Amino acid sequence: MTPLEIASMAFMIAGGLVFLGGALGLLRLRDFYARLSGVTICGGLAPALILLGLFLDYPTWENAWKIVLALLIQLSTAAIGGNALVRAGYLTGTAPTESTAFDDLEEAGERRSGEDGKA
Repeated sequence: MTPLEIASMAFMIAGGLVFLGGALGLLRLRDFYARLSGVTICGGLAPALILLGLFLDYPTWENAWKIVLALLIQLSTAAIGGNALVRAGYLTGTAPTESTAFDDLEEAGERRSGEDGKA
């Protein structure tokens, strides 16, 4: 087994472990916002590690372009999707835990209360 194959496997295993950590965080974290934060971070880091391991396993220029494109799409959609989900949860009134120290959006009056959406 070559050092490149060992590095490839190490990156892919690390990516799988990051996904596992995100799944455990989804089960163990205390509220909607913390859970979604953990899952969004894992959704960006784990595919990056797995794709890097894949590139080390099959290092060609053709694969490099495909992997870079897949990584850019994954990172941009994970960030935008996570932000949209948190904002939707906030606007529908999903309550954070009592240990949440501050709410920056509360001053702007963005949170909706009640079913009719009136503040």
